[in-house]
Amino acid sequence: MVEAFAVASGKGGVGKTTSTLALGMALAEEYDVTVVDADTGMANLLFHTGLTDADTTLHDVLRDDAPVFEATYDRFGLCVVPCGTSLAGFRDADPTRLRNVVATLASETDVLLLDSPAALGSKSAVLPVVLADRVVVVLQPTIPSLSDALKVQEYATSYGTGVAGVLFNRVRDDDDIDGIETKTARYFDGPILGSVPESAAPRSARRASEPLLAHAPDSVAAHAYREVALALDVRAGDSEAVADRFRSAVIPDTP
Repeated sequence: MVEAFAVASGKGGVGKTTSTLALGMALAEEYDVTVVDADTGMANLLFHTGLTDADTTLHDVLRDDAPVFEATYDRFGLCVVPCGTSLAGFRDADPTRLRNVVATLASETDVLLLDSPAALGSKSAVLPVVLADRVVVVLQPTIPSLSDALKVQEYATSYGTGVAGVLFNRVRDDDDIDGIETKTARYFDGPILGSVPESAAPRSARRASEPLLAHAPDSVAAHAYREVALALDVRAGDSEAVADRFRSAVIPDTP
């Protein structure tokens, strides 16, 4: 079985990478999980997982300089495929090769989480959303964030990618979460998976180069992410059929 989720947002700063790893670690209690940093221009996953000294990254794979297994690392109960951070690596990478990367990984895991770019301005940015079976949309409970996230849904559904649900992150006590949830339920196809409160724990985890659930497993935020993972219904897809679909995916034009 395998299902690929793109973890996406319409803007940066909403805690998308933190959310990707937290969901990955929570799901790893039941599934084999692989997390891929598909944000090839603004990679962050390596900073969150202590992999800044990784010899091989997704950039090398997308340049066709290495097979994907050489860029795959066992970290915190997950298989992690980090991306490099150099401009040269981004410039030389061929984003279309991500199709074969995801297809190869699909045969070795139950759940694929693609940490996706925050904006949809290039092929490298939109391809993870197009390749995924469904998208988990991460947003803060504000009208501008909701508006940006709706663009992600619009683009995803136009390419046949479903919406697994919406995750509210960095929720503060003074946010109008009830009002935003009402609007979200009206406009989004997927369910509201849950809300993660603003706290110092994710920032502390980033400074320690550890995922939140490893660094502060008993924090309120960590408990909230576990509840979100429970609400995410993972669907069993046939690995070979899914891999074939990835390999033949249409390369989208930029939005």
